[in-house]
Amino acid sequence: MKKTLMVAALTGVFATAAHAQSSVTLFGLIDAGITYTNNQGGHSNWQATDGAVNTSRWGLRGSEDLGGGLKAIFVLENGFNVNTGALRQNSREFGRQAFVGLSSQQFGSVTLGRQYDSVVDYLAPQSLTGTQYGGTLFAHPFDNDNLNNSFRVDNSIKFQSANYSGFKFGGLYGFSNAAGEFSNNRAYSLGASYNYGGLNVSAAYLQLNNDIGALGASTNPINAVTNSGGAVSSDNSLIAGRQRTFGGGISYAFGPATAGFVYTQSNLNNFVGISQSNSGVTGGLLLPNVTSGHFQNFEVNGRYQLTPALSVAAAYTYTQSSIDGTNPKWNQFNLQTSYALSKRTDVYLQGEYQHVSQDGTDIHADINALAASGNNNQVAVTAGLRHRF
Repeated sequence: MKKTLMVAALTGVFATAAHAQSSVTLFGLIDAGITYTNNQGGHSNWQATDGAVNTSRWGLRGSEDLGGGLKAIFVLENGFNVNTGALRQNSREFGRQAFVGLSSQQFGSVTLGRQYDSVVDYLAPQSLTGTQYGGTLFAHPFDNDNLNNSFRVDNSIKFQSANYSGFKFGGLYGFSNAAGEFSNNRAYSLGASYNYGGLNVSAAYLQLNNDIGALGASTNPINAVTNSGGAVSSDNSLIAGRQRTFGGGISYAFGPATAGFVYTQSNLNNFVGISQSNSGVTGGLLLPNVTSGHFQNFEVNGRYQLTPALSVAAAYTYTQSSIDGTNPKWNQFNLQTSYALSKRTDVYLQGEYQHVSQDGTDIHADINALAASGNNNQVAVTAGLRHRF
C-alpha cells in the first residue's frame, strides 16, 4: 500500500514538472450585438453584427521551456463570424495569427509566420480602435493606418525586444517569396514604446510594396500582404503600389482615468482604390485616374473606470486627406460604455457619428465595417455582448 501511494505521489510530481516545462492554452473571444444605422445606401438598417468592438476569434497558444531562460513559443489564431460561422481573413483557417519562434527573458523573441506589424504592436494600443474600449467601429476612415488590424503580414520574421525598464522596440520583415521580386510585394515595419508610471509614449513606421495590375489586383499571387483580389478581396483597405504609414501616440493614466492623443499619416503611390470590406461598397471603391493619396488622422481619446465593473470611453478623430487634388475631410465622434458581468463577460453600448466633407468626390460617410451612407453623414448605435475564454 505504501509503495502504491509513493508511486502515485511521484507520478504527480513528474506530471507537474512536465506541465511546468510545456503548456498549451485554448483562448478566444466572442463579440455579438445588434446595430442600428440611420443611413446605409439611403436606407436605415437594423442588423445583427459580429465584432462591433473586437472581432470573434479562438486560438491556441503554447510554450516549451528549453532552459536558461529560453522558450519555444507558438500561436495559432482563427477569426470567424459568430452570426454565420464563416471564416474571416479571406477564409483562412488561422487568419488572425500563425507563428512559431523562440523567446528569451533577457533579449526578447524572434518569430516566423503570419503576424501583426509594428504599427499594430506599438501604436494601436494608444488609439481606442486598437483596444476593447472602441474597436472596429471606432477605426479611422477605411482603417487607412491599420490601427484596427485590417491586414496581417505573411511570410514574415519579427523581433520584439524584452522590456528594458519600460522601453520596448521591435521590427518585422515580410518576404515576397517570389524570385526576382525581393523589393516588390514585401512589407517591413519598426516600432518602439516607453512606459514610465502613468506615461506611455510610442511610435511606429510601416511600408508596403505591391505590384498593382488591373482593378487593383496584384500581378504576383504571393505577397507579404494579400492583394490578389484587388478591391474586391484585398486584406489591406487601401490598394496602392506603395504605402508608407507612420505615427506616434502619447497617453497618461491618472487614477481610474486615461487620456491620450494619436497622430498617424499614410502616403500612397499608384493608389487605385479601397477594398470592399473597408469601403462598404460592393466590389470595392475604385478610384479612376487617381495616382496618389494622403491621409492624416488626429485622435483625442479618454476612458474612465467609474467602478470596477463600469467604464466609459470617448474619442474624436479628425482626418484630412488629399486624393489627386481633392481634399475630403472626416469628423468622427465615438462613445462607449461597458459593464462587466464577470471577469470574462461584459455588455456594452456604443455609438458613432461620422461627417465627411466630400470636396467634389463620390466618397460618402462610411463608419468602418458598415455599408456606406447615401450622403455625407452616418450614425450607428450598437448594443452588444462579449465573452472571453
